[in-house]
Order: sequence, then C-alpha cells, then structure tokens
Amino acid sequence: MRSVLITGGCGFVGSNLAILFKRKYPSYNISCLDNLKRRGSEINIPRLLEFGVKYIHGDVRNKEDLQGITDIDCIIDASAEPSVLAGQEGNTDFIINTNLSGTVNCLDLAVKNKADFIYLSTSRVYPVNSIEQINFIEKETRFEIDNKQNISGVTKKGISENFPLQGYRSLYGATKLSSELIIEEFREIFRLKTVINRCGIIAGPYQMGKIDQGVIALWVASHFWKRELSYIGYGGCGKQVRDVLYVDDLFNLIDIQVHKMNKHNGQIYNIGGGNFNVSLKELTDICEEITGNKITIKKDAVSRKADVRIYITDNSKITESSDWLPYTPVKETVSHIFKWIKSDENRLKLIL
Repeated sequence: MRSVLITGGCGFVGSNLAILFKRKYPSYNISCLDNLKRRGSEINIPRLLEFGVKYIHGDVRNKEDLQGITDIDCIIDASAEPSVLAGQEGNTDFIINTNLSGTVNCLDLAVKNKADFIYLSTSRVYPVNSIEQINFIEKETRFEIDNKQNISGVTKKGISENFPLQGYRSLYGATKLSSELIIEEFREIFRLKTVINRCGIIAGPYQMGKIDQGVIALWVASHFWKRELSYIGYGGCGKQVRDVLYVDDLFNLIDIQVHKMNKHNGQIYNIGGGNFNVSLKELTDICEEITGNKITIKKDAVSRKADVRIYITDNSKITESSDWLPYTPVKETVSHIFKWIKSDENRLKLIL
C-alpha cells in the first residue's frame, strides 16, 4: 500500500480517517477530496495539511474533478449527503447525484487506477417499517430489543446482515443501497476488490452535528452552550436507542480491511457500536454530567418520517472474520467531543 484517496475527506469521518492513517503510516500518500459543501468542513483543511495529507478540491458528482487523480492503490468512499431527511421536500437531485452518481464516478476512478474500493454505506439501507416491527420492551429510560422476534436477522445482539431489505428506507438509504448494488456489478465485471461497510451512528470530535445527522455532537454542543433541544417522536420521552461507534474504532477496522483486502473482498458488513448504545434520555444524563449544564428539552410526541425506535448493530460477522470490536464507551466518546468543543469554542460556536 502506497497511496490512499478518501472522498468526502474534509468531512468528519474522512478527515479523521486520513489523519489516523497518516499518524500510523507516515510514508503513505494520503489524499482527501471534498467539495466543502457542508459547513465546518473547511476547518479541517489546515488539520489535514499539518499532518501531510494532500487536499484536493473536487466534487464526486463531477467526473472531470476525478480525471487527474492517478497512482491510487485504495479508494475509501466516505462522500455522501448523510441526512435521512434529504430530498423529502421534493428536491432529490443533490442526494441522488451525490450518493449514487458520485459512487459510480468513484468506481470508474478505481477501475482506471486498478485500486481497491472500500465503501462506507449505512444502516439506513434496512427498511423503516421492518425495523419498527422489531419486538421491544419499554424500560424506564429506554426501549430494548425483546428476546422473541418474528423477523429474521434480529436478536438481542441487534440487527445483522440477514435483516430483510424489502421496503421503504428513505432516499438516503435507497441511494446507498443502490450504490451497493452497483459496487457488486463493478466488482464482478472489472475484478475490483471491494468491501461494503453498513455503518450505524459514528461520533467523535470534528463532527458538525445537526438535527438530522450527527446527533451525538449536536447533543453535546447544545448542552455546552445551553441551547434548547427536543425529544421527537415515540411519546416525546427520549427512549429511542442507537449504538454509537467512536471514529477511532472505525479507523481500526478500515486499517484491517485496507491491508487484508483479499480476505474481505466482496463482503458486506454491519459496523457499529454494538453494546455501546444509548437512548436520548440517557445521553442527556451523560451530557449533563460531563458539561455540568442542564438544559430545557421539549417533548414532541409525533414521530417524523423515517424515524426508528431502536437500532443496534450486530457486529458478529465482522468480529468473526477479523477479531475487530469497538472499544470506546458512549461516555468516553461524549467526553472527547466535549474536550474538542471546549478547546475551540469561539470558532465552533458559529458552526455547531
């Protein structure tokens, strides 16, 4: 391995992966391509340059922006419009062009360079209605998955790769699943080596959290600056649950896959925090403890389209094939985010 290109490389995941790669492998040529559309991504350029990462201003939607990129051994595709609400008001061009056409352009670049291809997909490929049919138990602070289930691919451990794919999932999820299908075709036709990772919530410093994406950073920032929040849906009690994967733990997995592509070629994995999961209500308690601040949280009982009650990743497949497991608890992840915000609060206050 000599040269790695990360698309969406100035985003939260892309920039962290790039810097972690460069720290561990100083001799590698790491390049990050990004169009800087998401506010806050521009502050990552100095970070990348400081660590010797090359920045390329470009857009995966524009094939011309990729034509001059050569001598790439591996492409990590972290570019996406990640909002589950994107396109629901009628303008679907950006999400489809970015998440589907952009993937095709990146695959063409991989073919041209004979490069390996690692794709960061999403747990949102799994249909909303099927997830909502998971049997659950309501506890004091959270919903929990019941031991008895009528749907395949779900156990107390969480949701596995065998979970059914038929049904509505949001335009975000649909474009990512469509990209997965295209990747399989490129792998077979052009003999690319590919891996698809269906990631749940990823969190950590340098995530510009918003209401529809990056909820952990949003929750910490709102407590830090004492801003009002809302528990939305499911009675407005904040009991909905997600697992949380710290971005450094994700790097540890990508590091394994990059260097063992022959073993992981053609595989699709569910990747997430697994046992490190939290409800919004529990996340509030953690944020109060770490920031020392208590804020007003309103209750909105009406669920939004594409909301799900509970999603926990079953990491069994990837653990069995690589011995990888996440190791960062939610409280520690929150603490890392808090320290990052505190260290740069004047600038971040204008962004977060």
